[in-house]
Amino acid sequence: MAYASLLSLTQTLEQILHDPDDECQALHQQEEQIGRSLLEKVKFFLSFLENHSQKNIETIRCLEGRIRVAAYEAEDIIESQIDISDQILSDSRNHCERCVEFKRYNLAKKCENLQKVIQELDSISEQVVNMKDRNDVEILPARNLFPAGSSKVGSSNNSDMVGFDDDLKKIKVRLTGKPSKLEILSIVGMGGIGKTTFARNVYDDPHIEYHFDTRAWTTISQEYNVQKMLTDLLDSTKYQSNIENLDEQIYKCLKGQRYLIVLDDMWDTKAWDEVKRLFPDDSNGSRIILTTRLLAVAVYAGSSSSIHDLSCLSPEKSWNLLHQTVFGKECCPGELEEIGKEIAKDCKGLPLALVVIGGLLYKGKRTHDYWMYVKQNVNSAIIGNDDQFMEILLLSYNHLPHHLRACFLYMAVFPEDFEIRKSKLIKLWVAEGFIKPDISKSLEAVAEKYMEDLLDRNMILVHERSYTGKIKVCSIHDLMRDLCVRKAEEENFLHLYDRLVRNFPEGTYNERRVSIHSNMYGRHLEHTCGSQVRSLLYHAKETSFPTSFLLLRVLDGLRKISSAFPVEIVELVNLRFIVLKRLTTCEVPASISNLFNLQTLIIYSSDTVKLPSDIWKMPRLRHIWTWRCFLAYPSAAGTGEKIALLENLQTLKGVIDFKFTKNVLQMMPNLKKLKIGFSNSCSELSSVCINKFIHLHQLEVLNCFFQNYPLAENFHPPPTLKKLTLRACRLSWKSMAIIGSLPNLEVLNLKEFTIDGSVWEPTEGNFLQLKVLRLFKTDLEHLKADETNFPSLQHLTFSECIKLVEIPSAIGDIPTLQVIKLNICSTSAVNSVKLIQEEQRDLENDNLQIIIDDRTITLVKVLYTSFTIAVH
Repeated sequence: MAYASLLSLTQTLEQILHDPDDECQALHQQEEQIGRSLLEKVKFFLSFLENHSQKNIETIRCLEGRIRVAAYEAEDIIESQIDISDQILSDSRNHCERCVEFKRYNLAKKCENLQKVIQELDSISEQVVNMKDRNDVEILPARNLFPAGSSKVGSSNNSDMVGFDDDLKKIKVRLTGKPSKLEILSIVGMGGIGKTTFARNVYDDPHIEYHFDTRAWTTISQEYNVQKMLTDLLDSTKYQSNIENLDEQIYKCLKGQRYLIVLDDMWDTKAWDEVKRLFPDDSNGSRIILTTRLLAVAVYAGSSSSIHDLSCLSPEKSWNLLHQTVFGKECCPGELEEIGKEIAKDCKGLPLALVVIGGLLYKGKRTHDYWMYVKQNVNSAIIGNDDQFMEILLLSYNHLPHHLRACFLYMAVFPEDFEIRKSKLIKLWVAEGFIKPDISKSLEAVAEKYMEDLLDRNMILVHERSYTGKIKVCSIHDLMRDLCVRKAEEENFLHLYDRLVRNFPEGTYNERRVSIHSNMYGRHLEHTCGSQVRSLLYHAKETSFPTSFLLLRVLDGLRKISSAFPVEIVELVNLRFIVLKRLTTCEVPASISNLFNLQTLIIYSSDTVKLPSDIWKMPRLRHIWTWRCFLAYPSAAGTGEKIALLENLQTLKGVIDFKFTKNVLQMMPNLKKLKIGFSNSCSELSSVCINKFIHLHQLEVLNCFFQNYPLAENFHPPPTLKKLTLRACRLSWKSMAIIGSLPNLEVLNLKEFTIDGSVWEPTEGNFLQLKVLRLFKTDLEHLKADETNFPSLQHLTFSECIKLVEIPSAIGDIPTLQVIKLNICSTSAVNSVKLIQEEQRDLENDNLQIIIDDRTITLVKVLYTSFTIAVH
């Protein structure tokens, strides 16, 4: 991880050099000289690692360890001696002389230690130069981190199961045919064969979804948790649950329903025993799919006749999958076809091996020599014995560009089968310093490119996409995660503390990043880790506050059942990322501004969070996320006093009853996501603020809740808006023309009687880019629209629109439309959608998917009555 350590050090040095202390400038002259010298050497090594040939991996590997250690040491020296005397100088002039003396001592010590690091880097640099002179390394021309053509032609991450078409047909027949009694179908196969992907294809099939009343999915894994299994099942059914009597709730939810349950990745018969009693057999065709590597588990759960064995692919099917992964629908060049078939054969029919090697070939040179080089390595790996498949995966890791390696290994911080939200992962990468700045893009935009590259290489997987096709949740295959954990620990990048006690040498205490998955380690963390920890990520229920880890940058998942903000945090002046959980009420102290490096602040609280006006003194903040928070007004606003410009702030979520004046909004010029609310007591304030958002020239996502207060008809959100969510805002359908004129709007959510009126006739020429339209709890009776009103629409949802008479048949003629979904709507609306589907099938359009939840029609009358009472 030499590259990641160098990149992080570069950002630390540049920050210090660009932000000198005006009041003690004389003290920084020597430090600046040393800092610039160190920065120059660091950039030399960054360039060297970025541009050396991939054939020189073994040659330079011995150097990378020395480079990494030197970079870590330099960063430790710099950040361990960052003191808070700057804050003391500004807060207390009586101690100025003492503080300057203290800073002078720190500076001398820091410079002395940094000089030693520079000498070590000089020694390494000399060795690199000598290697170049002897032609021991091949240096390539400087290149862009994102090569041309990085938008993948192939579709290795799509839902197609190349080579398993017949298997899919057989399973679907088994699921929808006889017998009527409850049946358990076991899908058995080796690791990497594609059992989970196979089951997911079946589970998500529109015909299967339509056939079953209820579907649910849970992943079990080796270290399973019964409560999590039960919670997953209830969440999948959308059943309103509580934490008590989960098993009883599941049984009641499934009773009388034709259900499909998927129990993915089962390793132990005990796991089956824990859940089998929860599934009633009403002889209505219900089914359970179980995936496992172990035949004994499959036999134990059901009869041998209900086991479906996923075999390895034939050489022909292997080549088809490899071809699709590398070339998509393009043809393979003739000079590569023979060797490509040999590579496919060497993967022994294992789909995961094929798509991983396919990702490697897709990103590499399409030359015979390069493919021969890959074939030779794949062949030697497969000839091996115990760790043959791990060697295949390792080949792809070794050929990752240096800027992607740390991002990939970071996936090891998450537990097995963890669903990782893309937005959080990107924030973590940025806080860790893994992202190389690009003057034309934000760090988050660069990180998005990194993620796309890892996806193209099949190193990580897409778990969930948004309606617009963007990645929302990603995951990593178990085998890939094993590789991550192994390499992360080998390179001292990360130490994982879980139930499997790992053999860390006692007394070394050199962990840089620590991920806690076990309550045992969560309680006694400081007895097992050294003071050099930079990142601490909790995935355990029990945590201890890291009082001795003064160099922390990342603190994720600290659980503290308290009504008070843990004030010890403000002493961790190097923090860049904080996630706090399980707070009741929370008043953040003014001293939060001591965390002058903080980028992301996320607080999960059961009540309102209070943020002080000192938040406006933290110009490096990029993201603020809370459930509900009162944000203090900038104390200097309107007084003429100089206040910080939060030019890095991109996300502000959960703010309620805040006065967004033009001056305040101009303090956040690059805000992209804003989620706000106004209570009944502040209804006048909302009408004042709503028209000021036009001053947010970078805003892309706006979520507003206005507690049934009617918005002004001149509501004008900025033209940059891509997603708009309005809740209880009481707009008229006529005013929708203003929203419809937004040139970039792709997603529109109208919730809880946001719109007044029974008829909506959209203006022609509006909503030109709209892809997703969702209406939830409206008084709408008649929608007068056709394909000209929503020319780009892909997903249309009506939920609890119980007055809606019908969906116009012309809606079905929208050429881009993929899904119409109805949930708790009138019988006439349901019938109109079914008619649309029939009309489109007559036109040979089988791409339109209709999803109807018509089981709750009998509740419409009751629900309507309750809604009316609630609104009026």
